[in-house]
Amino acid sequence: MAAYTDFSPPFAIVEGSYSKENTSAVKDELLEGSKELKMSDDKPLRDPSVVRYSVNSTALVADTDLDFEITEKGFQHPSEGQSNFEPIFRSGSCAEKGPKQYMEDEHICIDDLVNHVNEIAGSTSPAAFYGVFDGHGGTDAALFVRNNILKFIMEDPCFPMCLEKALKNAFLKADYAFADNSSIDISSGTTALTALMFGRNMIVANAGDCRAVLGKRGKAIELSKDHKPNSASERHRIEKLGGVIYDGYLNGQLSIARALGDWHMKGPKGSAYPLSAEPELQETLLTEDDEFLIMGCDGLWDVMSSQCAVTMARKELMLHNDPERCSRELVREALKRNTCDNLTVIVICFSPDPPPRIEIPPTRICRSISVEGLNLLKSVLESNS
Repeated sequence: MAAYTDFSPPFAIVEGSYSKENTSAVKDELLEGSKELKMSDDKPLRDPSVVRYSVNSTALVADTDLDFEITEKGFQHPSEGQSNFEPIFRSGSCAEKGPKQYMEDEHICIDDLVNHVNEIAGSTSPAAFYGVFDGHGGTDAALFVRNNILKFIMEDPCFPMCLEKALKNAFLKADYAFADNSSIDISSGTTALTALMFGRNMIVANAGDCRAVLGKRGKAIELSKDHKPNSASERHRIEKLGGVIYDGYLNGQLSIARALGDWHMKGPKGSAYPLSAEPELQETLLTEDDEFLIMGCDGLWDVMSSQCAVTMARKELMLHNDPERCSRELVREALKRNTCDNLTVIVICFSPDPPPRIEIPPTRICRSISVEGLNLLKSVLESNS
């Protein structure tokens, strides 16, 4: 619930009279008041001098009050071209099978990709890689993609010059390689959500209903779209390729529109089919306002909104600055809300420091209308009724 401030005075209505002269006076007074309020609105609500780590201030904004309107109007984001921000990646994760009998999720966290992969050894920019893979019909597909997706990205001829192309190629190559592996059950499947970071550049690739949400000074920014069969864009693609949707399920079998594996629902390799392994990409240039990224499977998002998760994660990080503990708290909260699925959550921070507390300085409120003006306004309204 957004913070609510009532600027309405306790009106005491007094009888008055109506005339053209005093109506003009009311109009002038209202115009003057609106100009004063506009001058106040033109001032930014957030100033660097009032961002602090102190926990003793009594004028701090409540964590649950960090809503969309306050964030967009109050925060002045630095110019992307002028920013000297360089992220430092650190992460924590938590995975629980929840109420299900088996755990079918897999995930991967690499905070220092430069030292982990020879292909980019010697790079001066920080790099990282993260992924969440929500399996179904067994663990084979999720485990295969988890173990091979980064290798397919690095081995692609387009890497690292064209990361978008390399990511798309890697998803499709992983899907085909899984189909060719005779030692595993190719009827199992998995969603795939990855985040690849090079310096300030972050590319999120998603196929399925896992979700990546950026925490930007308390505001939730969704960087992926849930690929549900009933969504307008996915339904159009599915029906164009001859697929059908029954009660929200693709061909009556699968509750997602994109996945790797599930080869019993696909046609020959290289052809287009309703169940797609092609990811959608979202590229982001990180700034000082970007505090952390939450990646989670649908077990989290089925019971929690993106904004709720960001607000909760921000509050936790302000308390202890531990992304692993933060991910555990998100999983614990989802279990309290009776999620029906496996749970996997990764929290990636972009700075060694906790998110700063945000204080909105007192706004200079000028009187908008006098008692006499209220009386005249009442008379005008009554004469028109």
